[in-house]
Amino acid sequence: MKRVLLKLSGEALAGEKHTGFDEATCLGVAAQVKKIVDQGTEVGVVIGGGNFWRGRTSETIDRTKADQIGMLATIMNCIYVSEIFRSVGMQTEVLTPFACGAMTKLFSKDLANAEFKAGKVVFFAGGIGHPYFSTDTATALRAIEIEAEGILLAKAVDGIYDSDPKVNPDAKRYDKISIQEVVDQQLAVMDLTASIMCMENKMPMYVFALNEQDSIVKAISGSFNGTIVTA
Repeated sequence: MKRVLLKLSGEALAGEKHTGFDEATCLGVAAQVKKIVDQGTEVGVVIGGGNFWRGRTSETIDRTKADQIGMLATIMNCIYVSEIFRSVGMQTEVLTPFACGAMTKLFSKDLANAEFKAGKVVFFAGGIGHPYFSTDTATALRAIEIEAEGILLAKAVDGIYDSDPKVNPDAKRYDKISIQEVVDQQLAVMDLTASIMCMENKMPMYVFALNEQDSIVKAISGSFNGTIVTA
């Protein structure tokens, strides 16, 4: 694939600490991304904010303000991980949908394409800049905007199951499933808004476990272990 959008969960980057950053985990991700960048794939990245903020945890906090805190959490994550990427020899840029002083650049499709052309990994931070939309929606939107060939969903589980494998030991994993089936069955891949966007814009997804050896590289190379969501 020439261009992909990689979605990472904030919790996964926290490792066993479950909060903040686990540098070894982030370095492992960076090493994998460098391999596919060196092979000629352009990579955009969206990171969730769950290692810092899990949405409104108190009725005292207004939903809009809670979502704004979450947007800032994703920016912190992207700035940190982009520096980890730079430490292993990649060039990066962090783009946001709203101004953050000199810390990031303001997103536009033209700028993103220019940064890809310059050989950079581009981080899309801050969600879409509005409350009530998740980083799943930001992932789908940015992937569609930059005309990615697919979304790589690095998750805690190794694909999509017909039921929760943590609860049901007999849960069966799909090797391949259509986005229409995902929407119809309301399977927990991305939230419904993001799934419908992918369906309407024919954006395929590759769902796999981040903690598997070379899982990101395998998702690109064809020796994929996970679930392919067809468009």
